[in-house]
Amino acid sequence: MLSRLSIRNIVLIEALDLDFARGLGVLTGETGAGKSILLDALGLVLGNRADSGLVRAGEARAGVTASFDFAALPPQVLAVIDDAGLELEPGEPLILKRQLKADGGSKAFLNDQPVGVALLREIAPALVEIHGQHDDRGLVNARGHRALLDRFAGGEVAGVEAAWKDWRAARDALDNARAQVDRAAEDQDLLLAHLAELTTIAPEAGEEDELASARAQMQKGEKLADDLAALQHLWTGSDSALARMRGGSRRLDHIAGEHELLAEAAAALDRAVIEASEAEDALNRAADALAFDPDELDRIETRLFELRAAGRKHSCQPDDLPAKMIEMRAALDAIEGGNEHIAALEQAAQKAALVYREKAGALHDLRRAAAKRLDAAVAAELAPLKLDAARFQTSVIRQVEERWGAHGMDAVEFLISTNPGADFAPLAKIASGGELSRFILALKVALAEEGGAATVIFDEIDRGVGGAVADAIGERLARLASGGQLLAVTHSPQVAARGDRHYMIAKSSQGTVTRTSVTPLTAAERKEEIARMLSGAEVTDEARAQADRLLVRV
Repeated sequence: MLSRLSIRNIVLIEALDLDFARGLGVLTGETGAGKSILLDALGLVLGNRADSGLVRAGEARAGVTASFDFAALPPQVLAVIDDAGLELEPGEPLILKRQLKADGGSKAFLNDQPVGVALLREIAPALVEIHGQHDDRGLVNARGHRALLDRFAGGEVAGVEAAWKDWRAARDALDNARAQVDRAAEDQDLLLAHLAELTTIAPEAGEEDELASARAQMQKGEKLADDLAALQHLWTGSDSALARMRGGSRRLDHIAGEHELLAEAAAALDRAVIEASEAEDALNRAADALAFDPDELDRIETRLFELRAAGRKHSCQPDDLPAKMIEMRAALDAIEGGNEHIAALEQAAQKAALVYREKAGALHDLRRAAAKRLDAAVAAELAPLKLDAARFQTSVIRQVEERWGAHGMDAVEFLISTNPGADFAPLAKIASGGELSRFILALKVALAEEGGAATVIFDEIDRGVGGAVADAIGERLARLASGGQLLAVTHSPQVAARGDRHYMIAKSSQGTVTRTSVTPLTAAERKEEIARMLSGAEVTDEARAQADRLLVRV
């Protein structure tokens, strides 16, 4: 439930902190005192569009904080919080905060963690439900009627939704398989020709890199051929430098023992011969590696051109050509075995369709039965609300197959007829403001045990009625509030007398400064306010006595 609402610098409200509790809370005050400001502030923290006009004149920013206490968070709220990666300690209140700047910028927070305004809007329906006589959402919006009826019926919508997903997946698999076989059949001759061509080429993974590397080495060899030949001449033959070094080394070895310097020279020359021999080996290996064979180079370049041309033709890299061949064979196999595969998919789709039809049909029957119960429950509420001639009907129509979906095959809408013999039509198209508000109340009473938002607010739903009708409205609001939390903005003393708590909204002016305040009333103050509502500007003893009778009666 909503446990606390704090408002700072919203229009005429400078600073306001209100505590709320379970049961029926009523808010009263003179016309123009600022009741709508209170609802605008609450709407802001629930994700409504940020309007810089809400910021109190002369202030740079405004803010609203709403605290909600739950024994356990509603599942839809918990799911949104989990999806957003937010962390809440078990048992801590849910605190929504909205800050608004005079230039129009705004920020949103959930338990002091920054969030997007869209998240506030997403969880708002589970937290607060607002009904006014010109409300075009909630119970008036036909898009929500199916969900309300399902909640009233206790239908197994989840099973229908799962069956719909299974059927849709089976149909998609069948459609994709058919499309694949059709495309493959159209291109069968081309596939065979391409596969034959690639089979002749016989590409291998990694072949392009190997050929390119070999070609690069041979091209280097071609470029270095003259230098390599000249270098090899230095090391080969009996008159080569290396041969002379080896002869000199042998000759020096004969006389090395005659003097220590000769031995040193012999050792140095031996090392030089060894290094030169290693250089000769490296040179020979390089010559072999860079060996230039014009015929082999031509073969490599021809093969590279063939592979790359095939890659361009099939819009892939040469290394992907083997995979492309596998894909072509699979497509040809699909043509040959396509009928069997499609037959299996058709059978699976038919089975999934049957399961969906059975579950959706059962839900349709459940909805029809629940619609009759709901119609009777609403009808029982109409007479006390002075809607004796009105009739209510829950329309459950099986739609054409093209409009079936995850929530079944039905279109659901609440319809009314306000005069005998008149046709049924949607709520908002027939009912006047006062009638619409009473229809909404009757519906809300009938649906009261089927869950909904944690806090329900009725905004002047009793406008334009009085006497027994106002008393009937008050009795039903109190009945709705007995199982949770309900707030009612009211001008009716009969409704105000039903409240468990009473808040007085007042506007005051000091010079050019105007402020709106909201004050919880004591028992004595409450009696005086109800007396004012009964008598007008001058509170009479007779009005006070009547206020006493109203308070005692409830």
